[in-house]
Amino acid sequence: MKKIILLFALFFTLNAKELIVGMELAYPPFEMSDTKGNPSGISVEFLQAFAEEKNYDLKIQNIAWDGLIPALKTQKIDLIMSSMSISEQRKKVIDFTIPYAKANLAILSAKKSNINSIEDLNQKGKILALKRGSSAHLYAQKNLKNAKILVFDKENAAILEVIQAKADAFIYDQMSIYKAWKKHPEQTKAIFTPFEKTPEQWAIALNKNNTKLKEELNEFILKSKENGFFDKLSQKYLKDIKEVFKEQNLEFFF
Repeated sequence: MKKIILLFALFFTLNAKELIVGMELAYPPFEMSDTKGNPSGISVEFLQAFAEEKNYDLKIQNIAWDGLIPALKTQKIDLIMSSMSISEQRKKVIDFTIPYAKANLAILSAKKSNINSIEDLNQKGKILALKRGSSAHLYAQKNLKNAKILVFDKENAAILEVIQAKADAFIYDQMSIYKAWKKHPEQTKAIFTPFEKTPEQWAIALNKNNTKLKEELNEFILKSKENGFFDKLSQKYLKDIKEVFKEQNLEFFF
């Protein structure tokens, strides 16, 4: 009996279609590496479950943020799951699944600054440190044209600018802002009040006309919301932050 089970397992493994996923493993607890350097986090576990159900051989590639969409467009990867939000600009060149999570932008400002709202940043003389290609970068380009924008490839570099008071603020999602503020409470302050009309919608990106894969992913996202899989991942990875969001009366990711 064991031999038969092993043969079936080998058969399905050999017949599994390769699914290559791009993500930047620099955004814990969604996309990160474990102590052995292996991909881990919420997005990784979600894709592992998806691949197992749909009989895909999952391969995850760690790609710098600004290289993700080019890698997708040139078909070096099949999809992107890297806490990427849907935007009209991105939709011009790639496609998205239905949203699986939502996140608002927030502000990390230098503690000595007079920044208390997003309006305070849209002023001449104000300096913003932003991650290249992020939703915050796109938002600032459109809505904060009076401020000077400094762009960095890594969010930690942008955060350091605020810590050292070289920049007035860093804009990113609420979870990241909370974590940065908790690490540096003497140098920074966090402003969580949402300033966008609607939350950022996170989705999985894929090339246009990849209909079959999009349908499979949409089906699995809906299923994961209905059967509590996302809740299970939240409890495992986001328990403490979920409580903070509740205290602050903020919308949670899932």
